[in-house]
Amino acid sequence: MAEPTPFSTILIANRGEIARRVIRTARRLGYRTVAVYSDADAGAAHVREADRAVRIGEAAPAASYLKIDAIIAAAKASGADAIHPGYGFLAENAAFASACAEAGIVFIGPSPAAIIAMGDKAGAKRVMEAAGVPCVPGYQGEDQDEARLAAEAGRIGFPVMIKATAGGGGRGMRLVENAADFPAALKSARSEAQSAFGNPDVIIEKAILSPRHVEIQVIADRHGNVLHLGERDCSVQRRHQKVIEEAPSPAVDEDLRARMGETAVQAARAIGYEGAGTLEFLLDARGRYYFMEMNTRLQVEHPVTEAVTGLDLVELQLIAASGAALPITQAQVQVRGHAIEVRLCAEDPAKGFMPQSGRFRAWEPTAALRVDHALGGDPEISPYYDSMIAKVIAHGASRADACRKLIHGLEDTVALGIATNQGFLAACLAHPVFAAGQATTAFIGTHGDELLARDALADRRAAAVAALLLHGIAGDGRKVAGRSLAHTLPVPVLLAIDGTAAAVSIARSGPGQFTAEVDGETVALAPVELVPEADGVAGALVAAIDGTTTRLRFARDGHVLHLHLDGRPVRIDDRSFEPAHRAGEAAGDGRIRAAMNGRVVAVLAAIGDEVEPGRPLVTLEAMKMEHVHKADLAGRITAVTVGEGDQVGAGQILVEIEAPAAAG
Repeated sequence: MAEPTPFSTILIANRGEIARRVIRTARRLGYRTVAVYSDADAGAAHVREADRAVRIGEAAPAASYLKIDAIIAAAKASGADAIHPGYGFLAENAAFASACAEAGIVFIGPSPAAIIAMGDKAGAKRVMEAAGVPCVPGYQGEDQDEARLAAEAGRIGFPVMIKATAGGGGRGMRLVENAADFPAALKSARSEAQSAFGNPDVIIEKAILSPRHVEIQVIADRHGNVLHLGERDCSVQRRHQKVIEEAPSPAVDEDLRARMGETAVQAARAIGYEGAGTLEFLLDARGRYYFMEMNTRLQVEHPVTEAVTGLDLVELQLIAASGAALPITQAQVQVRGHAIEVRLCAEDPAKGFMPQSGRFRAWEPTAALRVDHALGGDPEISPYYDSMIAKVIAHGASRADACRKLIHGLEDTVALGIATNQGFLAACLAHPVFAAGQATTAFIGTHGDELLARDALADRRAAAVAALLLHGIAGDGRKVAGRSLAHTLPVPVLLAIDGTAAAVSIARSGPGQFTAEVDGETVALAPVELVPEADGVAGALVAAIDGTTTRLRFARDGHVLHLHLDGRPVRIDDRSFEPAHRAGEAAGDGRIRAAMNGRVVAVLAAIGDEVEPGRPLVTLEAMKMEHVHKADLAGRITAVTVGEGDQVGAGQILVEIEAPAAAG
């Protein structure tokens, strides 16, 4: 008989939206909850919502959540007799699961042995091959000599994938097209793997080009019951990071679902699995599937499975961890309708998806859909953690229903003050290839230019509205702040629309009527109602724009105006008062400034070096991403103001370059 392990108080060894997610179910089921936090999260929503909270770290907030001893001590101090690890951080750390057991605390997850079996990609493939699970052809041997790896890549046949054995989230992964590129790619992958996981070892796999990424959710108890809860399609990815997830997959029929589900159950049984886990597969165009890895934890994308099955996966985790039998059978698992989730991230798509941090001027998620987030009344984005700020999930009777609801939900979400991928996500969902259910892992790479394309008409409308608002005109034409349009003479305004310069002139054309010229095109404006912004709440303007009444939201930040117009956020910089040499797109000035808040991970140049434009100088890391800062002009380095390990703020000068004196 399986031994029961009852518990009453759950410490969540995580933060953000997943901590709130676990708290929500635990509270519904009558469990007490304990939050842990770093100093960076002292005022976070998960801290306020838990019954108790324990501080665990200060100087390096991201590392605070990795301190096993501190988390075990927090559990003991708060009376917690169980720990839920969420995902990320310590969720797949066998040493953490063992430490919980040694302390007499229930770990809500699989055994340390199962985590170890699946935690190393090379070892996991060997286990799966022994269990008869189809795997991608490759090499996962212990001999990590560069010559041996190159030889194995040649044997497998290019293109190949290099993958960190201890990897995840796309770190330490490289696609190699030919033998000539292999040495450099191997060096890069190993370096990133060592930095991210403390282990430079890799495996080599045959690259399956443009596959589907399909994963099977499993849940198991200690009574021998192992169920699969259908599949999720996570094919839409950028840099091997998931962007959109859906259930069920548009590429999987009932027969394939049953076969993949049985394979996943077989794999879980092979390692004596307990709890929630996910088997990830590559699915080719011919319907053949290959095991990639197993995530021995709850997945970020679990809400889509919950939406189509009606099951609470956290509740099932708690049931399994308590030693009780699962309350459902495989025959009772039914998939109804379709669900799609997008990951809303603080990143700037126009600048290579560079991570962003800071404080939102306004954050109002849609009320029409499930939105899992951790932003409260003071919505600040820290540079210390992942860039994902929310998950937006739609469920509909059909895939088309879910897609339509999700696009509208994104357009209805107001997120002003920090650049996000909000518009990019909506563009992905609306793209004909995605709408037809044909998106593969090559989707963003193939259609990136289309997905990032600017809408000239929308930009023109935004520029016209911005010129009106920056002059403080209320609905009846009264001047409420700033500059005046009381007369009919055109007033010139120089703006930057998401960084692109736009020349605007605006004039009053009649009572309550205005005309804006934007780069030679005319836009007619008639404001109807204006509601000023309040602290943390966007202002609202109702106006007729070229005869169509539109309601938009806005928030000001000095000479910057943030608009939510036509379902997308737009940043408008007022450059009207800047010196002429700064108002346009200025040439490099030799002062290399940090593009984001982050940590210096590499200084690639020294004082006295002669550099050319484009030479890498400093690498910053923020939100699990690296950004290389390069020379913007030719010259000699006269100052390097940072060193490896330093924390820097956005705009801080990192390197100064002196251009050679002009010839006389």
